[in-house]
Amino acid sequence: MVSKCIFLDTSVLFAAVLSETGGARQLLKLGEAGVIALWVGPGVLAEMDAVLTRKSPASKGSLAILLDRARIHVGPSPEPAACVQAQAVVAYTPDANIVAEALTTQVDYFVSLDRQHLVNNPQAQTLPFLIGTPGDCLAWLRAQLF
Repeated sequence: MVSKCIFLDTSVLFAAVLSETGGARQLLKLGEAGVIALWVGPGVLAEMDAVLTRKSPASKGSLAILLDRARIHVGPSPEPAACVQAQAVVAYTPDANIVAEALTTQVDYFVSLDRQHLVNNPQAQTLPFLIGTPGDCLAWLRAQLF
């Protein structure tokens, strides 16, 4: 039974595509097993497509397979109130837009490798979900689920 909803940002998807090991891929395996529900937003998918086009076009097929196997859900576009809330917490607009997608999706945890704008942002503590790296999220899940 899935009880935790986890939002993945672009950096985590990119890491999962490029490496078969590591925390990002472990999260996808938990999604595949149905232990957690994984979410992204439309902005994450658009950004991921642009990143892969620039850095690793041959990986687009791998991304599609991973998204399907991990049962990743695509949330809605962010609501205006979520955009305002996210911009009050995250100064960097592209990241604020992604945080707004997570707010609109109402997830339990936001996973990112962006330490500068998200993971180490002290203002993020005001959000209704935790923000951390894949390793942080895995530790949190162990504490929550087992």
